[in-house]
Amino acid sequence: MKILLTGCAGFIGSHTLERLLADGHDVIGVDNFDPFYARSLKEANLAASSGPGTTGQGSFELLEADLAEATTYQKLKFMAADQPIDAIIHLAAKAGVRPSIEDPVGYQRANVIATQNLLEFSKENDIKQFVFASSSSVYGVNPNVPWTEKHDVSGPISPYASTKVSCELLGHVYSHLYGIRVLGLRFFTVYGPRQRPDLAINKFARLIEAEEPIPVFGDGSTRRDYTFIDDIVGGILACVYKSVASGAPETENGKLKTEQPEGCMPAYAVINLGNDQTVTLAEMIATIEEVVGKKAIIDRQPEQPGDVPQTWADVSKADELFGYKPTITFKEGVTEFYKWYQAQGRSF
Repeated sequence: MKILLTGCAGFIGSHTLERLLADGHDVIGVDNFDPFYARSLKEANLAASSGPGTTGQGSFELLEADLAEATTYQKLKFMAADQPIDAIIHLAAKAGVRPSIEDPVGYQRANVIATQNLLEFSKENDIKQFVFASSSSVYGVNPNVPWTEKHDVSGPISPYASTKVSCELLGHVYSHLYGIRVLGLRFFTVYGPRQRPDLAINKFARLIEAEEPIPVFGDGSTRRDYTFIDDIVGGILACVYKSVASGAPETENGKLKTEQPEGCMPAYAVINLGNDQTVTLAEMIATIEEVVGKKAIIDRQPEQPGDVPQTWADVSKADELFGYKPTITFKEGVTEFYKWYQAQGRSF
């Protein structure tokens, strides 16, 4: 297939790229190399995921561009002229709850406007398969765990979460009006090799190894559904492959059918991708201590605005639709991350 993959130089995007190439697909990758963290780390992600010896039969073309700019789409159309795009995997976004509070307008532009533009591109070029990254943040403060896709998401508590709700709603509009299959994958706290340096497991591992204090917000009782990168990428690709195999969503008299044929993916859905288990902040720190072999120095700080007390995914819908079954335990995942980190040297 020919796949358009956005955010290809990021943490999740570069792992997805690696798997797509290994599976023999041709990939157009888009990334704007946002300076949220060092460009050199993103370049290293690309080198690891698309360099010599990492590909199967697939090819890779990189477009460095801003998805919120209209001119980007003329370039994409030119790059896809020789072979139509079979599916879009849209992973590009400004991520992070706390930074979004400081820059809500920037998050709206990078997440919502870019997604709108990409859906327009999908409509105009008759691309019927659109899979994008949503987030567990859409659930807000919901004490009814585990969270299912039927739970209300009308109460986001950060600008980042609100942009992801907006993208889900946009996806529904384009699916309904234009017969595009739009599938939003709600990721739950993804971690593993190549993880962004600002995220807790990466940051804590570095600080604990260096015997420096780690900032701990609250009393350590907050819980997260940590999901290893290999499980997430496996879910993304299983979703895409099942979606493409289902063909274009069926219509009747020019209108999208609410019910698609048995065995096909729905025309629109939001789907949890998590580990279906939770780990407290205190347990996370203890696991990193065990893997690194050093005790943490705790710098206790107040809870942060926009943070939720817990996340927990019910993944039964993903299992039903495309056989998603996470397999990596938290300790196994932290161990794999630390092996990768050690292999990098002190480059963060």
